[in-house]
Amino acid sequence: MESPSMIKRFSPRAYWKEALAILVLLLAIVFFRSERKELSAIGPQLKQADLLWVVAGILTSFLFVFFQGGMYRQSFAAIGHRLSFVNAIVLFLKRNFLSVFLPAGGVSALAYTPSRLRKAGYPKMAVRQASGLFAFAGLLTVFIVGLPVVFYAAFRLGAWHNAAAGLLVLLVLILLLAVVARSLKKKGWLYQQLSRRFPRFAPEMEELFAANVHPLKFTGAVIYSVGVELSGILTLLIAMKALGLPASVGAAAIAYIIAVLMMVVSPFLRGLGAVELSMVYFLEQSGYSAAQALSITALYRIFEFWLPLVLGLFAFAWKGKKLFLRVFPVLLTFGLGLVNILSAITPPLHRRLSLLREYLPLDTIHASNLLVLFMGLLLLVTAAFLFRGLRAAWAIALLLSGLSLIGHLTKALDYEEAAMAALTVIVLLITASQYRIRSSLQSLRTGLLTAGICFIAVTLFAFISFYFIDQRHFGVDFTWQQSLEHAGKMFLLLDDPGLQPRTHFGQEFIWLVRIPALATWALLVFFVTRPVFQKQRTAADQRARAIELVRVYGSSSLDHFKLLDDKQQFFSAFCEGLLAYGTAGGFAIVLEGPVCAAENRMDLIGEFEQFCRGQGLKPAYYRVDQDDLGLFAGFKKQKLMLGQEAIVDLQQFSMEGKDRKSLRNGISGLQKKGYVLAVHQPPHSAAMLDQLQRVSDEWLLHFQQEELGFSQGWFDKGQLQEQVIITLAEEAGAVKAFLNCIPDYAEDEITYDLIRKTDDAPGAAMDALIVKLIDYAQGQGKQLLNLGLAPMTGITAPDNTPEQLINLAAQKIKRFRHYQGLRDFKEKYASIWENKYLVYDSDFDLLQLPVALNRVMKRAGQKGTGAGRTDLTP
Repeated sequence: MESPSMIKRFSPRAYWKEALAILVLLLAIVFFRSERKELSAIGPQLKQADLLWVVAGILTSFLFVFFQGGMYRQSFAAIGHRLSFVNAIVLFLKRNFLSVFLPAGGVSALAYTPSRLRKAGYPKMAVRQASGLFAFAGLLTVFIVGLPVVFYAAFRLGAWHNAAAGLLVLLVLILLLAVVARSLKKKGWLYQQLSRRFPRFAPEMEELFAANVHPLKFTGAVIYSVGVELSGILTLLIAMKALGLPASVGAAAIAYIIAVLMMVVSPFLRGLGAVELSMVYFLEQSGYSAAQALSITALYRIFEFWLPLVLGLFAFAWKGKKLFLRVFPVLLTFGLGLVNILSAITPPLHRRLSLLREYLPLDTIHASNLLVLFMGLLLLVTAAFLFRGLRAAWAIALLLSGLSLIGHLTKALDYEEAAMAALTVIVLLITASQYRIRSSLQSLRTGLLTAGICFIAVTLFAFISFYFIDQRHFGVDFTWQQSLEHAGKMFLLLDDPGLQPRTHFGQEFIWLVRIPALATWALLVFFVTRPVFQKQRTAADQRARAIELVRVYGSSSLDHFKLLDDKQQFFSAFCEGLLAYGTAGGFAIVLEGPVCAAENRMDLIGEFEQFCRGQGLKPAYYRVDQDDLGLFAGFKKQKLMLGQEAIVDLQQFSMEGKDRKSLRNGISGLQKKGYVLAVHQPPHSAAMLDQLQRVSDEWLLHFQQEELGFSQGWFDKGQLQEQVIITLAEEAGAVKAFLNCIPDYAEDEITYDLIRKTDDAPGAAMDALIVKLIDYAQGQGKQLLNLGLAPMTGITAPDNTPEQLINLAAQKIKRFRHYQGLRDFKEKYASIWENKYLVYDSDFDLLQLPVALNRVMKRAGQKGTGAGRTDLTP
């Protein structure tokens, strides 16, 4: 039986905006479907549009965007903040783009603030205040411009009911907003009611309406907004002129006002469908034919809706230009592959083919057509490897694009396809530096050798088969020269007009040769584009050097993990220092940062960056401290907050007080039941380690995942033999839970790694272990206890889109909610929280880094999930 909360969650009332928008779209589809005869005339009519007027329409669209930017600039100025025209225009373009896809988009998009404004230091409340003035100015000028239009329609055209009704609703809305704003600003009756019902929002409301608006500056916003309305009417007039139709100022003005009103009241998709429907209807009422009204509306919407939308997309793409430069070549290569295939399987234009035959022999043209088809297939495959940033894939894509350019021109003078191939070549050359992952020379040699052997085998098989095959299957008694020629063509996947199968076996035989040939080519591409991953084992003397460097320069609770055998160490050639990293998916993922003297840290990072470029690896730095972000400032890196590390101030921590009552009661209950907490100094007996193994295995079996490493340890008797262990055991001696203290190289700090318990351990077991560790640490004179990372928590003010997504995922996605439980557990003890970051090259890396991180964290051949400081589930 469904719960009431579930029924409420899926109530249709929650989705009325989307449902209404879909209904309007369906009505528009039905309408335009009924006008399908007129719709067929739109294409030819748009193709005949006057180019000069079309250019004028595009320029007017830019003017429209300029006026919108001016509105934002003056709205900010009205509350005492200076906003440049560039930032104002970008703000409009991005919000306009988002408004198409958000419910109640025009209002919802006002909540979005680009990172460039946040980084420029604009207060969040100031942005909200300016956005409110922007929206109010827009509504006000629709009424100001619409009022004379309604009177014109009433007295000259006799058609005023629809616009008048819309303007009346708009006037009521404007007056209502003015009354609400005045009441909230003056703390009137409405403010008192809202404060009583929603006390949490009272301070925000007070601050929002506390702004002193400069009347003259706000008048400037209204003037710009009038310019927006006039440019919209002008755009509609230009659409009429471009199509060679009579341009009516009155009809254009009324149609524009109606369209704007439809956008204002539209709950979703910015009136898409509703605007077109209403404009076509009114233009028909104004004397235009159905085909003319449809054509005017289509051209107007290109200028007014689609062009600003595309500009908004580019505004977002420019913000993530590194991501764009990585994705665009892949899409272009994939698209070129599709174009090649379609071009090869569709008949060429007869006129161009006749012209080409005067200069090239027919056999050459035929071969070029097959070459284009084959390269199209290869381009599709290469695009997938190009997406991974492989240098060899970039070289293959560049070669195939160049050959496609030649092939299209020699196939049938397909200059359109050739232009796309040329664009792909140019884009690949411009973005060459984005592809740095080298292919393995050993893999390349293996691929070439394998392909050579396959070529000999398949060709020999085809040669012998053709020579001895029965004449009835192909109608030819093949000579050895013919057999060799046909075998070679089939392996190269070239068309062979002289080979016509006459029997079912003959057709099967052709595929029997071509399938191994296809597999050979695919295998060759795979080996050529296979990235190199060099796993460099640390020699015994280097390991001793690493231990000494960590002992001298170590300053972190994670330095211990930099010495474990799941990582490689990069030693500086210029100073005493190292970086610990793991490789996966073309990334070199560094744990934290350099271990060296403070003055050498940035130089060591630069040295490692150069090493990675030489190895074809992309560097990324995992769990970087906030204080260390400045080390990467000169390397043009991006940062992503991963969560916060919890630290207990042992000088201040006490079990006394009301807040610790539940902890005291829990531990007291354990003692009454006969459980014993003990600290075990190394070395440990074999029986003791066997008990810990049993606890660990039961814990791992409970989670049924693989054990993790990299930034935490795993159960290893050799490691545990050298570490202090705290256990919770029954009175009879059976261990029910344990944790192990590991070396912590931060000054006056102690930390632990594994904390595990059996399924039948008491509920307060984890708390008891932590409290015992605190007591032990205080006895050792330590000042801090590091409880480790609480992932995906503490991101209260996301600095970029990825952080916003992480914050949203932590709150909304069920599989991530246990991280909040982990934070709640650590908040009982921690008094200090330090931000930890992932530092990487570009946003594109975020598409692949999670997989690479997952790979470096897993240890092969071990079942279960690591239960260290970062993934404890109390």
